Amino acid sequence: MSEPDRIVRIRTVLDRTGLSRSTLYRKITEGTFPAQIRISINGAGWRESDVNRWIADPVAWRKERHF
Repeated sequence: MSEPDRIVRIRTVLDRTGLSRSTLYRKITEGTFPAQIRISINGAGWRESDVNRWIADPVAWRKERHF
């Protein structure tokens, strides 16, 4: 059985990708970076597997490839 996907918060995403906060949100809007998921009323995060796929090949990542 594979390990469950972790949820990472924005600071981790920014550190791992090297993107600025504004660039990250622009890319989400453009559909060239995975969107965050709601984890509580005031919190959101990203699936670590989505972030890892983006890091592995940022040019090829598109919204329609991931549901």
